[in-house]
Amino acid sequence: MKSALGAALLLLLLAGSAGAQAVEKGSFGVGLVIGEPTGISAKLYLDDDNAVQAAAGSAFVGGGLQVHADYLWHPWILEERDSFTLPAYVGPGARFIYYQKGRDGEDFSAAGLRAVAGIVFDFKEIPLDVFVELAGVVEYRFAPVEADEGFALTLNAGLGARYYF
Repeated sequence: MKSALGAALLLLLLAGSAGAQAVEKGSFGVGLVIGEPTGISAKLYLDDDNAVQAAAGSAFVGGGLQVHADYLWHPWILEERDSFTLPAYVGPGARFIYYQKGRDGEDFSAAGLRAVAGIVFDFKEIPLDVFVELAGVVEYRFAPVEADEGFALTLNAGLGARYYF
């Protein structure tokens, strides 16, 4: 994980040393996300203001494996410079998580709805973006123990970077 973060920082340094020459950026990006979950992130721009993103990885806080997908709108540009754009985004999504409770508890799964908001630092000189986001989740837990089953509220947060093709 440290090597992935180091690679992202190296790309940021290269972006800062590049000339002010814009590059052609594709609409599909793949990269890493650190947080809840920690794993792979992908984003597909449908047009300038709409996108679909997804992530899959380890849920360290909840313990287990999480997969989610979101539909995003980018309604506000917070900052516009020659080298980057800083839009904010919001949108609804869905999440599935498999909780691993270990020796002291039972494994179970949950499905839920996400409400996500974030900002994306979108470079113009290299096909890379860096994002930070927070999502509230309402989930239904399918637990084997009746006391654990039912609706619950939780949060997801992530920091990541994606390279666009």
